[in-house]
Amino acid sequence: MTTPYNPSAIERKWQKNWEDAHAFEAEASHDKPKFYGLIEFPYPSGAGLHVGHPRSNTALDIICRKRRMEGYNVLYPIGWDAFGLPTENYAIKNHVHPAIVTKQNIDHFREQLKKIGFSFDYTREVNTTDPKYYKWTQWIFLKLFEKGLAYKAEMPVNWCTSCKCGLANEEVVGGVCERCGGEVIRKVKSQWMLKITDYAQKLLDGLDDVDFIEKVKVQQRNWIGRSEGAEVDFGVAGSDRKIRVYTTRPDTLFGATYMVLAPEHPLVDEMKARIENYEEVLAYRAQAAKKSDFERTELAKDKTGVKLEGLTAINPVTGSEIPVFISDYVLVTYGTGAIMAVPAHDTRDWEFARKFGLPIVEVVAGGNVQEEAYTDVSDGVLVNSGFLDGLRVAEAKKTIIEWLQEKGIGTRKVNFKLRDWVFSRQRYWGEPIPLIHCDKCGWVPVPEKELPVLLPEVDNYEPTDSGESPLSVMTDWVNTTCPHCGGPAKRETDTMPQWAGSSWYFLRYIDPHNDDMLAAMEELKYWLPVDWYNGGMEHTTLHLLYSRFWHKFLYDEGYVPTPEPYQKRTSHGMILGANGEKMSKSRGNVINPDETIAEIGADAFRLYEMFMGAFDQAIPWSTEGARGCRRFLDRVWRLQDMLNEGEGISKKLETLVHQTIKKVSEDYEKMKFNTAIAQMMTLVNEFYAAGQITRGDLRMLLLLLNPVAPHITEEMWAQCGFGEPIYRQSWPKWDENKLQEATVEIAVQISGKVRGRITVPAGMTREQAERELPEREEVQRLIAGKAIKKLIYVPGRLLNVVVG
Repeated sequence: MTTPYNPSAIERKWQKNWEDAHAFEAEASHDKPKFYGLIEFPYPSGAGLHVGHPRSNTALDIICRKRRMEGYNVLYPIGWDAFGLPTENYAIKNHVHPAIVTKQNIDHFREQLKKIGFSFDYTREVNTTDPKYYKWTQWIFLKLFEKGLAYKAEMPVNWCTSCKCGLANEEVVGGVCERCGGEVIRKVKSQWMLKITDYAQKLLDGLDDVDFIEKVKVQQRNWIGRSEGAEVDFGVAGSDRKIRVYTTRPDTLFGATYMVLAPEHPLVDEMKARIENYEEVLAYRAQAAKKSDFERTELAKDKTGVKLEGLTAINPVTGSEIPVFISDYVLVTYGTGAIMAVPAHDTRDWEFARKFGLPIVEVVAGGNVQEEAYTDVSDGVLVNSGFLDGLRVAEAKKTIIEWLQEKGIGTRKVNFKLRDWVFSRQRYWGEPIPLIHCDKCGWVPVPEKELPVLLPEVDNYEPTDSGESPLSVMTDWVNTTCPHCGGPAKRETDTMPQWAGSSWYFLRYIDPHNDDMLAAMEELKYWLPVDWYNGGMEHTTLHLLYSRFWHKFLYDEGYVPTPEPYQKRTSHGMILGANGEKMSKSRGNVINPDETIAEIGADAFRLYEMFMGAFDQAIPWSTEGARGCRRFLDRVWRLQDMLNEGEGISKKLETLVHQTIKKVSEDYEKMKFNTAIAQMMTLVNEFYAAGQITRGDLRMLLLLLNPVAPHITEEMWAQCGFGEPIYRQSWPKWDENKLQEATVEIAVQISGKVRGRITVPAGMTREQAERELPEREEVQRLIAGKAIKKLIYVPGRLLNVVVG
């Protein structure tokens, strides 16, 4: 009898064997075809991994292990996205340097990942906080600066009065900071910006050339938000001022019955002498300043606004005066910060018009616009629209734009929702921005030979009351000389956002120890693009967009050889707590993988993460389900007791084995891991039903199961004397000729009741069955001499003989 399955001893043994043998390090040679598999590198928090984190790693680990067996040179690297606010806040609270916190967290994460048995190449590990790494993050920033793609501008930001830092829109909920609950206000700050908008069209066009799942492409396209329309000037009555709007529907201009400006629109201040209720306007603006952009543009919220008394605009096609409002649902950062409102055909405008008693004029025929907005207007016929009457929408758009351009009051325009990227943070724990400000020379880059600009050692990382970076009070570090004129100058004290290091890490993995350049071109040419990138849906918008932008810029400058960084992008569903909610410490539903592995083993843990449900769906964790996977591996382990000496695949199981090779091979590629595992479970059940199996049968199962459960399969392979370890074996191939059963067992019913079973040729037709089966001895015995009145044959399933 085989000794009982002891996962902890087996897993420790094989993890050491792999490490000693350098089993999963990418080969330096470029002779083989390559495969570059990438996961989003983790943020090493103090809490360590929870069971949701390894889902992505396990999926790509399966693909990478399979690729090695298919003869590829595989790069499957790991690193640490380690700058950022959580570590800094922890350091402030516990009076310990962020670098020490970061090292401790990384060591803990690495230990956890190794326990799970991922086939990462740890020799290529990168860490965004390592000066040897962020030297090249700073270098890329300087290249962007040289090309005018990094600039400084006054920008309204969400400012947490408690954390004393800027927040992303997503971090503001109900006017307060999501992290601390402190009041959030809008504050204008001078910020470094990256001109990602210059790449908007390239980022859109590139989506046609990559294999991203469709919902990822949709997210990218929606965020970039390309639209075609016109910019139109509305005059301000009694002045020479103009209010410019961008509209995708210039054909509906005759229906524009009022205008709305963002509360921050400069016209409000410029014409305050004309605005009779200016104090009311200022009060409304103050309220709007407390809301994030997300809250301001939420469709379901009540429509609020203030009419600018004493100010009217002139509709350029009707010549009539229309009222002007401010409302927080218009953003100064989108379009021109002003809109023309056509309430008949826009739900939000219609609700606003109803609330403030404004005219509603139908301009595309259909519906009752006094009852509700008629929005099915992508096509239709123009009405109440002067010279556009009777035209269909497409022709009306063309006609009105030509008219506006002839009159000099409008022009054709392509617009993007995408905004430039706010790239500075007033915090300590980030990459220093490598620029120096000189009163004579302006902003001057730090010379390349002086990179990296290192973070200075400080005693206090707390943000300042003024909102400036903690670095701003470090005068010895701040005060320097200008690289151009040699005069006195000051360093930039803002640091880069966490997005910086994660926008190019996949490039550094390719050549991580190169001190002379970001990565050598011959290495980049071999490994790029990333063949398969998997990660969470929450990162398929901004992170993906930012990293594609940096890569496209580097491609345009000749530093990388491919226009897109990632050829294939897939995403996984979240693992929820057992209660069906998102795992979090505050909800008390976090499952620690260390405890699960201690109970059932790493292989059973990996198996369950892949078996628990469809890979792209959110699935609640089930401890009992995880234990079920352990019981399956116990059954696999005991197959060693059923071995006979046959080296080939047993005749009886041959078809099922080849069907399993095909299904598992194809399902792994489609990320249908749960159905691949279910097929292997079916095969194991048939092994047990047969009572014995050949060495060839077992060998095939171990090869197929290895990418999911690598430790147990390697141990069984070694114990059975099957030769070199599995990671050096070839992936099995199925034989098309052996996928169909030669015979199939069917039920025999006599007048509708099952009486027995017979074996028939797998491809038997109804005609053959009606001719041959009544003569069969087994059938004759069952009908006991009675006359056959009717014969019903369902191919491959049953024969029903109706007797008299």
